[in-house]
Amino acid sequence: QVQLVESGGGLVEAGKSLNLSCQASGNMYTIKSMGWYRQASGKERELVASITTTTTSGGSAKYADSVKGRFTISRDNAKNTVDLQMNSLKPEDTAVYYCNAWSSYLSDEYDYWGQGTQVTVSS
Repeated sequence: QVQLVESGGGLVEAGKSLNLSCQASGNMYTIKSMGWYRQASGKERELVASITTTTTSGGSAKYADSVKGRFTISRDNAKNTVDLQMNSLKPEDTAVYYCNAWSSYLSDEYDYWGQGTQVTVSS
């Protein structure tokens, strides 16, 4: 089992920045990637950014087109944390942001989710 706890959400004006942090705990042995998803009101949950965790440092990151150049995902394997630095925020970034950890072992796959943190960007 893996537990994920997000922090760092809040209300911010357009153009400003926020940093989200996710603290993971539990058995991380089968976790292959971690990332951030978001769900705006009335919309489906979508991937924002993810990063692989199969190496001791670094990792391959991918981003949604809507956040490329504005958001940066990073991880600290020693601390089991994943951060999302969000710059130049736009009102359309308003959503509940969820931390995700993807487990893959042999033929089994499983997604772990945090409880979510609200990000509101005012115009």
